[in-house]
Amino acid sequence: MRSRMGTWWRAVRRAEDVHAQIGEELEFHVESYAADLIRGGMTHAEAMRRARAELGSLAANRENCRAAWGTKWFDELRGDLRYAVRMLWKSPGFAAIAVGSLALGIGANTAIFSIAKTALLDRLHVPHPEQLRLLTWATKTSETVVHSEWGDMSSGPNGTHSTSFSYPIYQALRAQNHELADLVGFKGAGRMDVTVDGQAEVVQSELVSGNYYQQMDVQPQLGRAIESRDDEKPGASPVVTISDGYWTRRFNRSPGVIGKTILLNLTPVTIVGVNPREFTGAKTVQVSPEVFAPMAMEPLLITHPWTGSLLTNEKKWWMQIMARTKPGVNESAAQAELDATMHAAVLATVTPKAGEEIPRLVLTDGSRGLNGVGRELARPLSVLMGLVGLVLVLACANMANLLLARSSARQREMSVRLALGAARGRIVRQVLTESLLLSVLGGLSGLAVGFAGRSILLHVTATPNSNPLPGMWSWGLFAFNAGLSITTGLLFGIAPAWGATRTQVSSGLKDSMHTATRRRRGYGGKAIVGFQIAVSVLLVAGAGVFLRTLINLNRIDPGFDAKNLVLFQIDPPGSRYPREKQPELFKRIEEQLAALPGVESATASSTALLANDRSMDDFVPEGGKADAKSQGEMDNYVGDGYFAAMKIPMLAGRGFREQDTGTSIRVGVIDEALAKKDFPGQNPIGKTFTTTDSDNGKLIYTIVGVCADTRYANLRDDPPPTFFLSYKQAPDVSWGMTFAVRTRLSRAAITPGLRRAVQAVDPDLPLIDVRTQVEQINEITASERIFADLTGGFGVLALVLACIGIYGIMAYAVSQRTNEIGIRMALGARPAQVLRMVLGEASWMAAIGVVAGVGGALALGRLIASMLYGLKSWDPATFAGSAMLLVVVALAASWIPARRAAGVDPMRALRHE
Repeated sequence: MRSRMGTWWRAVRRAEDVHAQIGEELEFHVESYAADLIRGGMTHAEAMRRARAELGSLAANRENCRAAWGTKWFDELRGDLRYAVRMLWKSPGFAAIAVGSLALGIGANTAIFSIAKTALLDRLHVPHPEQLRLLTWATKTSETVVHSEWGDMSSGPNGTHSTSFSYPIYQALRAQNHELADLVGFKGAGRMDVTVDGQAEVVQSELVSGNYYQQMDVQPQLGRAIESRDDEKPGASPVVTISDGYWTRRFNRSPGVIGKTILLNLTPVTIVGVNPREFTGAKTVQVSPEVFAPMAMEPLLITHPWTGSLLTNEKKWWMQIMARTKPGVNESAAQAELDATMHAAVLATVTPKAGEEIPRLVLTDGSRGLNGVGRELARPLSVLMGLVGLVLVLACANMANLLLARSSARQREMSVRLALGAARGRIVRQVLTESLLLSVLGGLSGLAVGFAGRSILLHVTATPNSNPLPGMWSWGLFAFNAGLSITTGLLFGIAPAWGATRTQVSSGLKDSMHTATRRRRGYGGKAIVGFQIAVSVLLVAGAGVFLRTLINLNRIDPGFDAKNLVLFQIDPPGSRYPREKQPELFKRIEEQLAALPGVESATASSTALLANDRSMDDFVPEGGKADAKSQGEMDNYVGDGYFAAMKIPMLAGRGFREQDTGTSIRVGVIDEALAKKDFPGQNPIGKTFTTTDSDNGKLIYTIVGVCADTRYANLRDDPPPTFFLSYKQAPDVSWGMTFAVRTRLSRAAITPGLRRAVQAVDPDLPLIDVRTQVEQINEITASERIFADLTGGFGVLALVLACIGIYGIMAYAVSQRTNEIGIRMALGARPAQVLRMVLGEASWMAAIGVVAGVGGALALGRLIASMLYGLKSWDPATFAGSAMLLVVVALAASWIPARRAAGVDPMRALRHE
């Protein structure tokens, strides 16, 4: 076997040398046999002739040897490839259109798949991520014993689901866990202020338990990991580890970072380790937090409106828990054990009220972490992958049409091959080789287009405050592209190959095989064109509804002047600025900002408008009763000049003044929606309402003004009932403030002045998320803009491919019917009649395709109805416009072939064949 494989390998790699050896050996046998014949009395010439005749020709012996070695198929494949290359080289226009169409279709799929893979399929970069289990809890109703939660929780008709637990619950579960590996705790703590060498900036952080690195089986590439001794008590071991990205960006990958002391939320901490490059923590696969700190440092690092530490708070559910499975352990038994432990721990700390349900613990897949990005993007990416898949199908259909026309034009060639003895299977293989060569070239080009398109897509979809998905090469992506290329080659190559085997030799060799009876032929190509039009209608209609959604959102009046506003956030650490000192800090910053050159006004608010942020508090109007089921009303804690700076009209009363301080009468402003809801037909000025502070204390406010309604979190929702409080009188503003500066200067021009103004108050306070209000609005409409851009691009690509397909099939049909058209015109048909005949065929193809496409668009509309705004999923104007556009494109693509047919000279046409 080894000798046979060696011979095969030499025959493939060194074919010329092997052929020479075969020739030398054959010549030796010929001469030896001839010598025997000469000794028997033959002449030299006759002996040589007989020897060559009996031993066979050199070419035949080469073929026999290579067939015996198993290399014949390789030689034939190489010959097919060479022939395919020559045929494509002779038709550069056809090759360019074919490869370009496939490159666009495959490239678009590669780009979308690469993002979908990162968002939906990739696992945490730790050893054996499939062993990880995330602890969650669920209830059948929305009434639970969990009243205070910081994290991911969803409530609906099917109950409540969450991944958050209190720290005492975590300790109880960890102590009673016997079925799973040791439980680890972690919490994405969000943004923290970091000061390195006197320079302040903002980083993303994660709190982890002391056994986190050990159980995740992760070893830092430099230094050591956070250990159990670092997590014993608050402040006992103020250490952190940092990500590879932060090490590169901030410390230029210096080994001297180990042991360096930095300020994290103004708390001195020591860097003890640098995480591996691929490690992103346990929360998400896409982006890593820059700083990891022990869970025990929570009281020193996190500022929150409630009193006490989260480590001892039994009512606040806030951290996530993960564990590995043990070999051979029944997960159902492990879940039952932990569920019983949690039930007992909850009853030990909480007395459930009537109707409140104790959560049930559920083990879920933790290989992708919390997978928030995956859940958020699952449906949009599914829709995009479906649409971009249709683009690829459209490109394949276009290629099938072009190759069908090309194979028909090569029927005489195929007939000659069959007449010379070629097997039909051999011809099928030759045609499929050409198709696969086109698909491979298209796939290689598509791979380049896909990566370029992915980079462009990430650049287009990036926002100032979002973290981009990492662009990493993977063999999985390469395999996807290769499989896609081969699949497309088979898809659009099967029909031409099948057509080639049906060629009749007798008719194919005749010069006049194309007769006037061609009319019924070509239905396969026309059916493909109809399919192209249908898919194009679907894609154009999809692009239309997403584009109109974006237009409708951009036309919405937010209720304030969004132009010339620059926003940024300040999040002061509680260690330096406790609750009672923060209003004074914000006031000083406002004053510094207002004094900057070019600034018209400056204000602050606890919740930025149109930023997908929400804040709710109790609102009980004068004479009303608190509703236990009500979640309260939207609120916002703002500065004195807020309404004037934001240009929100005051409909009655006044806004906040400098005299409204923490020691004066508490006053509030409500919007028109809240006035209509709680004070219908009344003048609310002078009336009072009650809300609660973080300690559930009752606070009474007097209404002094009514402002116009504004959009609150996003543009899709109607303006909600909202009340405003002065941050100087608000219950708590410890989560930071967003400052708004109205200026004619650009963001880039005003940012240095903003930074100097804040540093004049405190040099350790960094500016967070500097952006304009328009950029903020663009960010919350990013998904609509992305869909409009992508589906618009898909629609344009569909139109181009459909136009090429229609033009190709009509031009081919006209060329094949030249004889028929000549006869018609010789019998008296006018050019206008021929023009109408050709355009009529294009019209009925377009009509059938449009009807089918509208049906597909109606089905698509049901899937994307929740993603639209301001129009129905079956919007008549969009569907009618898409149908008309495709009809116009079909007629325009058919116009040149139709004019060519109308200009046929009857005498030349009759001599055509």
